[in-house]
Amino acid sequence: MDNDPEVDKKERLLTRRYFLESIGAGAIGIAAVGSIVLTGEYLAPNVVKEPPTKFKVGSPENYPPESVTLNKEQKVFIVRAKEGYFYALSAVCTHLGCITNWKSEDGIIACPCHGSKFDREGKKITGPAPRPLPRFSLSLDDQKQLVVDKSIMVSDEATLKV
Repeated sequence: MDNDPEVDKKERLLTRRYFLESIGAGAIGIAAVGSIVLTGEYLAPNVVKEPPTKFKVGSPENYPPESVTLNKEQKVFIVRAKEGYFYALSAVCTHLGCITNWKSEDGIIACPCHGSKFDREGKKITGPAPRPLPRFSLSLDDQKQLVVDKSIMVSDEATLKV
């Protein structure tokens, strides 16, 4: 066996050099892959999936007289008065955008965040909300289904008689 100290030293240097080269190449590879991924994300469009502004909420028979029904997915109250007419109110508080709740025992729409209260027509009773709840367009389609269009705000007197 050859015990040449220079051969042992060269093998040690080559091993150390190989190790450091491998670490360096790996770091450069990781950085390259990361920059490619980030560039791809930057160039890809960011599409926000929002619910449609016009949607069906069912048949008028689904809403008994004097009912206030929350459509959670669309954040809209469908209100049917005892006289039989309908209107659609936003369930989003005009103060900071919290989702309001119908309190049937009190006959009010209440915001759980900061205490704003509205009557069943959306008019502000108390609290920090700066304005009443907006009303949305409500119509009847060909199949006799109620259709809400959140892109169209209507006046407080606008109702749908069925």
